[in-house]
Formats: sequence, structure tokens, C-alpha cells
Amino acid sequence: MDATVSGIATWLSRRPPRVGATRVLAVEGRSGSGKSTLATALASELAAPVVRMDDLYAGWDGLLEGVGALVEWVLRPLASGGAARWRRYDWAAGAYAEWHTVPAGAVLIVEGVGSGARAASPFLSGLLWLEATAATRRTRALTRDGDLYAPHWARWAQQEDHYYAADDVRARADLTIHTE
Repeated sequence: MDATVSGIATWLSRRPPRVGATRVLAVEGRSGSGKSTLATALASELAAPVVRMDDLYAGWDGLLEGVGALVEWVLRPLASGGAARWRRYDWAAGAYAEWHTVPAGAVLIVEGVGSGARAASPFLSGLLWLEATAATRRTRALTRDGDLYAPHWARWAQQEDHYYAADDVRARADLTIHTE
């Protein structure tokens, strides 16, 4: 398969929609693997909205709560023909804030750790896994988020370890992309 943005877009167009007429693509991988960059490029190519897991996590210990929010607020409503919406987590206030509506369309991209969770699998038309070395990922993440993320790096990595051990997302991915 062609792992370029246009190649992924073509591949996704051949996948069956699993939530009504919408194809949901999960862009998954550990922190700093390049998920946001790829999701943004795909969203531009496909004229598709992106739901970012960073907006759904309930703080630094909220990875699994973010998965639940994705399924309950976005994926299940879409699958039942309803309106999908999500609440943005306000990291400064430490609480969920305003609601956002997910525009209806042919494609929805969900990116972030947890987007490819087993609980989300029945709704996904495709699952991408992004792979990078730990050193590359740490450099990218800390360059992107700097002092905000640095004190939480090990804490978040431990959540990733537990989540990936339980859900084995990498093994279930339709495509693995190395982002070195």
C-alpha cells in the first residue's frame, strides 16, 4: 500500500463505512510519533474533520476516560444516525468545557493515543499505527509542548504502556507507518 497522504486517502475510499455513510480513520501511536501531523495532512486531502484525543482526555491520568468519551460522544451517536459531539477538556481549568459538534461527512479522522482502542474498533473503517523511536518521539513531543509536557512525560508513557499492553493496537493496525 502507498503510505503517502494521497495513497492513504485512496485506500480509505475503498474501505467500507462503519458508522452510517461515514468512514472513520483512527491515527494511533505513542506520543510524539507524528499522529497530529499526519491527521492534519489527511484532513486537508480529504476535506474531513478531525477529532483529537488530546481534547477528550480528562487530564494527565485520563487516557481511558478519553477513549470512553470518543465512543460515547462521537462514534455511537454517528453509528445510530445521531449528531456526534464532544466536550473539550480544559487543561488549565482541569475540567471539561464547551461542546463541539462533529460535522457530518464522508470521512472523520480521529487521532491520538486511544483512537484505535478495542472499544472503538467496531466503528473504524481504518486504523493506522505510527511508529518512531523513543528518542525521536520524546524530542518531537517536548519540542511541540515544551515545559507543559516535560513533567508529565513518564506519567503519560506509563498510561500508554498499560493501554497498549491491554489493547495491542499495533497488532490490529491496518497499516504501520514509520515516521523517522
